[in-house]
Amino acid sequence: MTAVPQARPNAGNARRRGPLTLGRGSLIALVVVIAAMLATTTYRSDSQAAPGQAAKFDAAKYGADTYKSKVVPAIRKNAVDIVTLQKALAADSDAAGKKYGHRDGTGLYSFAVTFTGTAGKATSGILPITVPGISKARVSVQIGPAINGTALRDAVGFIKFGQFVNQVDYADAGTALNNQMKAAVLAHLNVASLQGKKVTVIGATSPLTADLLTVTPISIEPTP
Repeated sequence: MTAVPQARPNAGNARRRGPLTLGRGSLIALVVVIAAMLATTTYRSDSQAAPGQAAKFDAAKYGADTYKSKVVPAIRKNAVDIVTLQKALAADSDAAGKKYGHRDGTGLYSFAVTFTGTAGKATSGILPITVPGISKARVSVQIGPAINGTALRDAVGFIKFGQFVNQVDYADAGTALNNQMKAAVLAHLNVASLQGKKVTVIGATSPLTADLLTVTPISIEPTP
């Protein structure tokens, strides 16, 4: 005879365990912990620097804060007559740079200059100026819309690469100063009306040679 298996006691009546629940005390403790976390959490926008990181460079603000209050006065104060500068460059460019100019590292020397001459016909963003005392060299003024170079930044002597986080910010600072000049000087300039007339220019230049002096202006004024 085959034995009939005996059913296990209470096998069909075993109760399933329900989900884990927290007691009143545990629930209160959890709420307190979450509240403490929220109270000590700092939220920052994408534009804010993370802890330990430098704030993102605001080139437009730098230009607005620096151009009128610092760059313009420095160029006016240190401007050398361009005839004097051209002759010095032709004789010994390195000596002329040390005497009249500024540079950061081993780059080109930049100079603050002033001159009076007769304006020619503007072409391709350049206004040629015939300056008495300069016969072989070509003197011209940048009139935009594109302003090339960083002469305004470099000629003042107090703006150095080491003041910026990287090369991009340093370059953007130069562009920001050019933009400020465009708004302050070129936006109100009637270039066509200057042709054939005497003008006095104050500005900055970073010449490759003594024969080509292209000036970024901070002032262009008709001269009686």
